[in-house]
Amino acid sequence: MERTVSPLYAAIDLGSNSFHMWIVREVAGTVQTLAKIKRKVRLAAGLNSNNELSEDAMQRGWDCLSLFAERLQDIPAGNIRIVGTAALRTAVNSNTFLSRAEHILGYPVNIIPGEEEARIIYQGVAHTSGGSGKRLVVDIGGASTEVIIGEGFDNNALTSLKIGCVTWLERYFKDRALTAANFDAAIAAAKGAIAPIIEPYQELGWETCVGASGTVQALQEIMLAQGMDEIITLQKLKRLQRQAMQYERLEDLDIEGLTLERALVFPSGLSILIAIFESLGIESMTLAGGALREGMVYDMMSQMRHHHDVRERTLCSLQVRFQLDTEHADNVAQTALSLLTACDPIWQVEPQAYYLLNAGAALHEIGTMIEFKQSGEHAAYLIHHSDLPGFTRAQKHLIAELLRRFREQLTSLPEQHAVSAPTATRLLRLLRLAVILCHRRDTDHQPPFALSAEDNKLTLTLPAHWLAANPLTDTELQQEANRQSDMGWPLTIIASD
Repeated sequence: MERTVSPLYAAIDLGSNSFHMWIVREVAGTVQTLAKIKRKVRLAAGLNSNNELSEDAMQRGWDCLSLFAERLQDIPAGNIRIVGTAALRTAVNSNTFLSRAEHILGYPVNIIPGEEEARIIYQGVAHTSGGSGKRLVVDIGGASTEVIIGEGFDNNALTSLKIGCVTWLERYFKDRALTAANFDAAIAAAKGAIAPIIEPYQELGWETCVGASGTVQALQEIMLAQGMDEIITLQKLKRLQRQAMQYERLEDLDIEGLTLERALVFPSGLSILIAIFESLGIESMTLAGGALREGMVYDMMSQMRHHHDVRERTLCSLQVRFQLDTEHADNVAQTALSLLTACDPIWQVEPQAYYLLNAGAALHEIGTMIEFKQSGEHAAYLIHHSDLPGFTRAQKHLIAELLRRFREQLTSLPEQHAVSAPTATRLLRLLRLAVILCHRRDTDHQPPFALSAEDNKLTLTLPAHWLAANPLTDTELQQEANRQSDMGWPLTIIASD
């Protein structure tokens, strides 16, 4: 029998700080990562005052590409894209580097202009991050920072600024001292570079802001390690600056959650981000699901561009991969969302509650594909360890914990940062009710119902004749009422005439 093999794709980003190679394949309408290889080359650190790359810096790059070359041999040439960014745009002797680089790889390297880099970054963000409305995207690289405003898959403004965490390290933290003077100089210089775009960007405006760089990822990891939520604010950035300044020198930096790999460029990246927040008046930022490499791959995968809702694409892909009953999942989701709608405006849940409840319902049976008895545990494991483009880390964690508890034994949710604690509990309660109401897996046999909320008390009303004709569902609903009420979440089931 002939076996169909999904073609592989490779995206190589010759960045100013690190070189990355990402190898993927398309599976069920989404991208599956097969390999990620990263090497800290710090190419931008090899630029002298005449913008010449040093021999040492170029050699570090060539050594890295010799490793990458092996993995490219079995990938179709049309599925390979290799780009160089700010350091190679700046270097006056980039042709020397490129000549040997292309010989090593066996494929051409395209040095892309700053605006093209910004466009590709935005596509990577748009294909991997949820949300609607205008978004502001910030990507702090080694030698450039891209700032973009876009909506959906279309960009409205593209800017590449000549500021980066490696170049700022060499200019403002060259003595490796973590002094107020060094931070102030780095922030002031970054603000000077940002100044020309402040007015046009603020006129365009945005609803949400996402960061798509290693700097933002490092900040989020630090905040989570220190018990904060994943939302980046100026207050938190200033707090981290104060933590850094408790150490005299960069080599002594030992902030909880900061990896050794990121420590060297952390102060310079933090300074740039503080300048961006203050200059543009950013209130909050979350981490994007992807950036340049993801944009390169999605550009090559033309079929992906037909799916406009990233979260919906993710859910559909998981349903296909795990052979879920999509008709039943849709029914549970519609039922759960109608229950939630019935509780508004009394509950006044956050807007993201609707798509998180929909996700939980769409995937609630994913664990049964492994085994029924412990299906909740299996579901939580699968969600925790899967890529979910369109959902943040905190949202993925909440979905997993909802699915761990979607039936039978009921326990409190652990601490989470996707929504408020009361909203998270309410989503769990409604998901469990929806699963019970839909357990016959046939909309023709689903009862009409009414749900009302009073503070934290729920009252579910169903026809008495239907409950009498469906004694198993009646029993399950009464058991659920007892479980929720025992947790301090009052639930009453009423049979109406």
